[in-house]
Order: sequence, then structure tokens, then C-alpha cells
Amino acid sequence: MMAKAHLERLTSGIDGLDRVLQGGFIRGGLYIVEGAPGTGKTIFGNQLSFCHARAGSSVLYVTLMAETVGRMLRNLSGLDFFDERMVGTGIFYISGFKTLKSDGLTGLLHLLRREVAMRQATILVLDGFASASDSAHSSEELKVFVQQLQTHADAADCSVFLLVNPVEVKPSSEETMVDGVINLAGALCNCGMMRELQIRKFRGSSYLEGVHNYQIGVGGITVYPRLEAQMRNLPADDVRLKRVSSGIERLDSMMGGGIPERTLTMVVGPSGTGKTTMGLHFLAQANSNEPGLLFGFYETPARIRTRAQMFPHFVEALDAGIIEILWQAPSEWVLDELAARLLEAVSRRKVRRLVLDGLGGFKKALRSRPMEPFLAALAEALARMGTTTICTAEPVEIIGPTMTAPLVGLSDTTDNHIILRFVELGAKLSRVLSILKVRDSAFDSNLRELSITSQGIEIAPDSASAEVLLSGLYRATPSPVELREK
Repeated sequence: MMAKAHLERLTSGIDGLDRVLQGGFIRGGLYIVEGAPGTGKTIFGNQLSFCHARAGSSVLYVTLMAETVGRMLRNLSGLDFFDERMVGTGIFYISGFKTLKSDGLTGLLHLLRREVAMRQATILVLDGFASASDSAHSSEELKVFVQQLQTHADAADCSVFLLVNPVEVKPSSEETMVDGVINLAGALCNCGMMRELQIRKFRGSSYLEGVHNYQIGVGGITVYPRLEAQMRNLPADDVRLKRVSSGIERLDSMMGGGIPERTLTMVVGPSGTGKTTMGLHFLAQANSNEPGLLFGFYETPARIRTRAQMFPHFVEALDAGIIEILWQAPSEWVLDELAARLLEAVSRRKVRRLVLDGLGGFKKALRSRPMEPFLAALAEALARMGTTTICTAEPVEIIGPTMTAPLVGLSDTTDNHIILRFVELGAKLSRVLSILKVRDSAFDSNLRELSITSQGIEIAPDSASAEVLLSGLYRATPSPVELREK
């Protein structure tokens, strides 16, 4: 039986892309990076080039565009990865535009062979490959050029990247010959730019399939691998039956002894019903063995600190670094960027108690993407990290006999459901708590009246006061605590 070959990897130098490629490019491969103007192909090629030049490799960057090399470098000079000292020492820029126009593909191939050998280049970037395609007299001539380039790259142990602006919807002839094809795309979505990366082909390795978002900033390109793809095909995790205190004794009793460890509890209720306060109760139980994190969208750390004055231990733990508050300022977030930021913070401090204050913040970053598989993947990732999570969400209704779930499939996506709601009876506005679900556990489903005091949340010892509130208001309603989906 033939032994499995070991293929040496080549880092992309682009944050997140190596995870999508499951370890980076295959060394010695020939790859196409395609995308319309403005999608970041030139930044891609240069970011990769500077990464390898800093590591001591020799890089040959050949441009086939009418734009001069000097103009391109001026446009790149404001990016963090750009280092002028590398130009002419680790990265060698030349223009092949005139050679291509005067001598065609044959002349260009001779130029590339000569320069790769002279520079002892291990990376070759050919920017503007569409010009080479246009210069070919036939598809057969272009195939021969790509084949000869690939053969020479193999002999020189040189990895080649062709940056191209695709002009056809169907795959081009050269795409059938290369080792990989990366597609970059950008489109307006809700008045903002949404950039997407897709690996269309990758020989010699598995990779994360589907669409992944990326952004272009002063640091260059950053790719955010889709969380659902990262969690796919992982083995099932073990289940623990240990309980974690919510910080509210009567709620723990109603849930059968506390919140099951490493689960996600969705707390649904209108604004003002006590969702965040319940989260503060939970985090106030944090200690050095169970660090806490509040990951929120709507309230700044200063406002959270003010609200938490009713929990002296919370403030002490916050000052001691046992609890951290990460506020996501209003911005055009990418969903997997939020997930990456959250999971990094959980991993960095080994967070065991987490409050996601505001499911709506994640929903705003959805663009055209479904929420349910993302939330399920996030819940699984957090569980594998040993984290017990409370997530708050608001329904459409403020007062009424029913509530519309904040997302379809909520029951399948999350482990435990707690409902907080207002009851308006006469001139009095009261709060009622109910538990709809605790995963794999018995629980008390009776309604309880809930009050918010200077000491936090207080839950009535039994359902008597809730019955008094609801008997007069919903006498004819068969299910006063129904949570329905859209």
C-alpha cells in the first residue's frame, strides 16, 4: 500500500486564509486568484509577497498592467504590511507589459524563466494575467503557456500566483490546469460593502468550502472563516451533567438545580423585563476558576458598571480582571468577525461564564445569511471550550398573550429557554417569568412573578401571585405564555 505523501505547506500571510485552506497553500503549486477590479487581488499578492520576503524568501512580482510599478507601490505604502526596505532586496518588482506586447506569450515566458532563475525566487506573482489571456491567439496557446510555466515552476521549486480579472462566467481553460482557484467578490449590501472569498478548487488538501467574508483595512486583507464550516465534521463532544448557578437561588431550583454546564440559555423578553440584570446575577458568581465575560452590543462598559452596583462582587471581580466587558460599538460588523472576536476572548481567559447581551447585535450582521446554523455552530464551539452561556433576545411584542420568537428554529438551536414578560392589569405593570425548556432535565414550568429591586431580581416562592395576575387578564386565553415562531 502506497504511503501517504507529505505535502509541504506555504503560508498565505493573510489572517484567516490559512484556516480556510486547512494549513496554507501547497508549496510549488500554481494558483489563480480571480476577482473583479477593487476586490483586493493586488493587495492579496503583495501581502503574501511581503510575508515571505520578511521570512527570508526571494519573491518575484511581475505586473502585466499598464499601471507602473512605482504607482502601485505608492498605493500600497499606507498599508501596515508594506516595508520599503524589502523592495529590491526581498521582493523584486518588474513590469512584463512591454515584453508581452512586443514578443507575446513566448517572450513573456522567457522573461519569467530568466528572472526566476536570476533572483532564485521561490514565489512568483503575475499580476494582470488577463493581459496574457488577451494576448493568446487561441485557447490552446494559452494552455501551452500555463503548462510550460507550471513545468518551470516545478523545476525551480517556485510557487506561482496568477492574479486575474475574470471576463467569463464559465471556467476558463487555464483553470482546469492549475492547482487552485480563489475567487474574491464584493457587492453592496444594505448600503455597505460585503466582501466574500470562495475556494473554487484546491488540489492536494481538504479546505473549508462555501463563502467566507473578508475585509480590507490598513492591515491588508483579513479573512473570517465561516463558523459553520469550521465546526463541520468534528466528533461529538462529551456531555456533562454538572450544574452552574445562575446567581438566583429560586431560578436554580426551578431549573432542576441550576443551569446545565456548557449549554446556551436563551432569555427572551421585552426591554426592561430584567434580561441584562439576570446576566449580571450569573456573572457575579464568577471567580478565578470560572472567569466571566459580558459580550454586548447596546450598553457601554461604563453603563454596565453603573447597573452592576447592586452586585458588589461583580464590580470587585471586574476590577480584578476576573470579569471582562467587551462592548461592540455600532459598526458594519461581519458576522464571523464578531464570532472570532468572541471566541478569542473566551479562549484567551478560559471563560466559563459568558453573557451574550443582545442577539439582535448578531442579527444585524447577518446580511443575507441565515441565523440558525450560525448560532448552532457558535453554541457548539462555546460548549467545546467549557463555557456556559446566557444569551438575551427581544421579541417583537412588548405586552400580550403570545411572543414571537426572535429566530426560527429557536427550540432546536439553543438548550434552555427562559421567558420574561410584562403583565398589565389595571394601572399596574408586573413581570412574570416562566421556563419553557431545560435540555435533558426536569424543570418547574409554573409561572412566577418577578421583581427587580435594589438587590437585583427576586422571584416569588410559588405561582400564587402569578395566578392572581393572569387569571383576570387572560381568563379566555388557553396558553398565556406561548412562544410562537414567525
